[in-house]
Amino acid sequence: MTEGHDISRRDILKSLGSGSAVAAVATAAPTIARAAVRPTHYAMVIDTRRCVGCHACSVACKTENDVPLGVTRSWVEYVEKGEYPNVTRHFLPRLCNHCSVPQCVKVCPTGATYKRKEDGIVVVDADVCIGCKYCIQACPYDARFINPRTGTADKCDFCLHRVKEGVAPACVNTCQGKARIFGDMNDPNSEVAKLIETEAVSVLRSEMGTKPNVYYIAADHADPNETRYEGQYIDVTTFRKAKERR
Repeated sequence: MTEGHDISRRDILKSLGSGSAVAAVATAAPTIARAAVRPTHYAMVIDTRRCVGCHACSVACKTENDVPLGVTRSWVEYVEKGEYPNVTRHFLPRLCNHCSVPQCVKVCPTGATYKRKEDGIVVVDADVCIGCKYCIQACPYDARFINPRTGTADKCDFCLHRVKEGVAPACVNTCQGKARIFGDMNDPNSEVAKLIETEAVSVLRSEMGTKPNVYYIAADHADPNETRYEGQYIDVTTFRKAKERR
């Protein structure tokens, strides 16, 4: 309870039969209700153990959001590493991380990029965006691009138009292996919240301090651009126009 309304259960029981009990309950109830309501905070968990690298999610994203050729909102990378005969291949689905501390929002000069208070999704208002590309440079995950049709910044928005109608994002709906799980991480009964609580999850580039809301299970974060992997054979196929991972 908030300060000034610290009323214990014992205090209320002692006052039963008197007007003070009614007043106490009337005062405390709204505070209890406010404390019980948690704001929606959408997140995605990607279980790479279930991903088969089929790219169905990428195709569904392009179709659902009419993403032009040559640019991507969602993609799957192939990560190969090791020396023969000990070579492994892992699949790493990528998209906007809808960070809790989004750098793209901080640098946007017009406020076109913002984080929705009602659910935490980071979106771009194309009517306000001037295409300055500041957000593209600021994003540590290379998740943004300039839409060649509109000339404005574009990226994954968790299929907001679907989410508003209570429907899962297209990539989640189409995943054959059920590797993508979407939901409200503030709802303890949601599958997303349960997975984050019980599984050993990780995020991409945690050192950037952006607090991503896309979590991975059993992801291989090997990156040929990082010094800690120097000397190891690592090959990343992005399947994007930009061949190099940022």
